[in-house]
Amino acid sequence: MKSHQLKLYNTLSRKKENFQAINPPFVGLYVCGPTVYGDAHLGHARPAVTFDTVNRYLTHLGYRVRYVRNITDVGHLQGDADEGEDKIAKKAKLEQLEPMEIAQQYTDSYHRDMALLNTWKPNIEPRATGHIPEQIALVEAILKEGLAYEVKGSVYFDTLKYNEITPYGRLSGRVIDELMSGSRDLDGQSEKRNPVDFALWKNAAPEHLMKWDSPWGMGFPGWHLECTAMSSKYLGTTFDIHGGGMDLMFPHHECEIAQGNACNHKDPVNYWMHNNMITINGQKMGKSLGNFITLQELFNGNHQLLEQAYSPMTIRYFILTAHYRSTLDFSNEALKAAQKGYKKLINGLRIAKMLEYQAADAEVDKKQVEQIENSISNAYRAMDDDFNTAQAIGHLFNLLKKINSMYTGQLQAAVLGEETFNKLISTFITFVVDILGLIEEKSDSQNKMINLLLTLYTEAKTARDYDKVDEIRAGLKDLGFVVKDMKDKIDWAYEE
Repeated sequence: MKSHQLKLYNTLSRKKENFQAINPPFVGLYVCGPTVYGDAHLGHARPAVTFDTVNRYLTHLGYRVRYVRNITDVGHLQGDADEGEDKIAKKAKLEQLEPMEIAQQYTDSYHRDMALLNTWKPNIEPRATGHIPEQIALVEAILKEGLAYEVKGSVYFDTLKYNEITPYGRLSGRVIDELMSGSRDLDGQSEKRNPVDFALWKNAAPEHLMKWDSPWGMGFPGWHLECTAMSSKYLGTTFDIHGGGMDLMFPHHECEIAQGNACNHKDPVNYWMHNNMITINGQKMGKSLGNFITLQELFNGNHQLLEQAYSPMTIRYFILTAHYRSTLDFSNEALKAAQKGYKKLINGLRIAKMLEYQAADAEVDKKQVEQIENSISNAYRAMDDDFNTAQAIGHLFNLLKKINSMYTGQLQAAVLGEETFNKLISTFITFVVDILGLIEEKSDSQNKMINLLLTLYTEAKTARDYDKVDEIRAGLKDLGFVVKDMKDKIDWAYEE
């Protein structure tokens, strides 16, 4: 592993901590995935891109990451707690489909959108419905510990009794006395001993579409149960990192901590990481609030809040321009700025891949070398400091200035020396492609088309057919490319 002291902000301790893997070089990373009852929106993209980048950087440092991201296809009720209808079952009724048809349809669309965002697939992607036996066994274990109780075929976690042993609310900073005083009994929830108790297993009414047999009768698992069951199965009873959106901190992740402690008498996770929300006009974006923009709408521009379409890589870049723990407010202006920044980096990527070191009788410019070394060190320092992609991108632009200067002939590669030149090029490419996950979005056919048009452009220019020159230049600009007339060649770049 590369000698980096990685620090990450642990939500549980509320401070940055030095990262120490339980069993290096292996790292267990669990991230809460989607509840698949609708198309993914911009709010779903943020945790996907955030923890994809965490995975990429850990891998770059030499860790062997087992990345587990679940699919919730049962148990997530309308109220995000223990009341209301199952979200997937409700959608199935509306669409007149089986719940598993709904789950499959939106799992497939989620995978499609994540691929367009260039996120790595998780190593394991378990589904809640595929782990019913494990969840039943977990309920039985918690009952055996005396920290749960059964009422009319439902099983509830006894939060007050658990709190006598291990404080409940450590992750979110909630105090149980305040939770109790601020709670109210909800219709149909009187079977709970206390309002702060939560369902481990719910008795299913005869009309309920998704249900399984259990020691307590026909029912279905509570929403919080699946992540404890699946993370412990694939990563162990204590693993390295658990990630997710800040909106999951309470009650979902708080309940995971309680369930893990109840069964194993120890915290299930060493480091809790939470990305902040994407907001629209200062309000959280989400399906329940009806203010969301799906990723497909962003990609095709078909939404009343959008002034244009934004490509998947523009969206990825937009997310990376803010630290993951900061709020990120949606606006067309911010997305247009992200589009411009992305194209600058990708233009630099094209150039970096083309540049070759040419030895020359030139003295090494120590100042240039020092500037490059500092920018490289600072980019790594930013990533080592709680995955600060926003700062890392700023340092990449400093490297980009050197690359562009070599491209235009203002800076000779020879004054850097071959070692520094190679380090500059490899670091820039590694950060843009491998760590930040940004790639060119044009196809091979587009490449061929551009090269053909540039050949025709060159021929027209040689023949002094300036009307044809202007026509080709304008046509390329309409497609998002600009022609660059240089001293020794004709090239193109993405229009910024």
